Amino acid sequence: MRELKNDPFLDFFRVDERFPHILCPGCGIGTTMATMVRVFLDLGIKQDELCVVSGIGCSSRVTGYLDCDTFHTLHGRALPAATGIKLARPDMKVVVIGGDGDIMAIGGNHFIHSARRNLDLTVIVVNNFTYGMTGGQYSPTTPTQERAATAPFGNVERSFNVCFIARAAGAMFVARSTTFHVAHLKKMIQLALQKNGFSVVEVISQCPTFYGRYQGLGDAVKMLEWLKTRSVDVEKVANPWSVKDRFVIGVLHDQEEVPPYSQLYQELRNRAKEK
Repeated sequence: MRELKNDPFLDFFRVDERFPHILCPGCGIGTTMATMVRVFLDLGIKQDELCVVSGIGCSSRVTGYLDCDTFHTLHGRALPAATGIKLARPDMKVVVIGGDGDIMAIGGNHFIHSARRNLDLTVIVVNNFTYGMTGGQYSPTTPTQERAATAPFGNVERSFNVCFIARAAGAMFVARSTTFHVAHLKKMIQLALQKNGFSVVEVISQCPTFYGRYQGLGDAVKMLEWLKTRSVDVEKVANPWSVKDRFVIGVLHDQEEVPPYSQLYQELRNRAKEK
């Protein structure tokens, strides 16, 4: 397959080693991965200047396909690993990608404190409302009353709002898009990568194999139509945090930058050396 690697986009992937991929037909993770890589190329982020970190889960398999510095860490531990990388190599662009289960469940505490510390990281949360890799159990973002492998009669727990938590915990930049709105998604990732400090992009993605099947939403095409009809632009709503039963997409929070943790840490090290 080496002859396929004839453009910069394909050069960003481990074509010989990792393809064909293991993602289910119709999965939105491939769309997210491809869009992210196109942003890297548009921004001129070189492969040897980039590290992408993930935990465990379908979305976390992305690091195995990318041909740059990558870490495939333990379940929920992508952010601590990314913290260490950024502190050791503050010159590198560090991106974390993972699913709603990995980042918001076992990794939830790390997510909150990474935002609080304002680590100079970009976090892409692929939210398909389910644990896709392990059989379709309900996750922290599965809406109340919706079904899953572990909730055949409906989930009775309240769900997390990923963007609301990110904003409340101190993130500098918070945005949401979907795998239907690819051009929009590309813009959101681009803005996040250009922000100095902790930035988050939530990507609402289809999982026809589990979430879609349990809710009776149909195949991938029908789920993409569902994403389209359920989404509303942030500029068309008065308060994006109070909208129910719709995906408010766009930049939801963009505050004035403050020095990120990595910068403050380096300044502390420099002061210590002077003593």
